[in-house]
Amino acid sequence: MIRIVRDDLTHPDVVALLLAHAANLASISPPESTHVLNLDGLRDPSVTLWSAWEGEDLVGVGALKELDPLHGEVKSMRTVEKHLRRGFAGLMLDHIVAEARTRGYARLSLETGSMIEFAPARAMYQRAGFEDCPPFGSYVPDENSVFLTLAL
Repeated sequence: MIRIVRDDLTHPDVVALLLAHAANLASISPPESTHVLNLDGLRDPSVTLWSAWEGEDLVGVGALKELDPLHGEVKSMRTVEKHLRRGFAGLMLDHIVAEARTRGYARLSLETGSMIEFAPARAMYQRAGFEDCPPFGSYVPDENSVFLTLAL
C-alpha cells in the first residue's frame, strides 16, 4: 500500500531523489530550458511537496506550487527508478489534482520537456486530461518545453 505524506525535505532519501531529479533534468535539457525547483525553491511557502512510501521504502515525490489563488502548477514529479511503471506517478498526480480542487483552483498547469525522454510523462498527463496550452506564469515560449493545463 502506498502512503502519500506532506514532506518537510529532511529525509535523506527524499533529498537524494530530488537532487538526482535535478541532475537528470540538467543532463537532458539546456540550462535555459531547465525549470526544476532546487531544494530552497521546494521549501518556498508557495510550494507543497509530498513523498510517497511503500512501507519504509521511498517510491517518489510530487509538488504543487500556487501561482495565484486560482492557478496551481505541478512540480517535481519523480519516481524512484526501481518503482517505475507501477502506477505511482498516476497516484501522485491524482493526489495533486485532488488537492488543487480542495484549494479551489480553477486551473492546474505544468511544464515538461519536449524531448523523447519526457514522452511517458506527457502521455500520463494527457491521459489525466491535461491539454496543450501557451506558456503560463513566468514561462516563455521554448522549443524544449511543452505546456499543459487542466481545467478544474
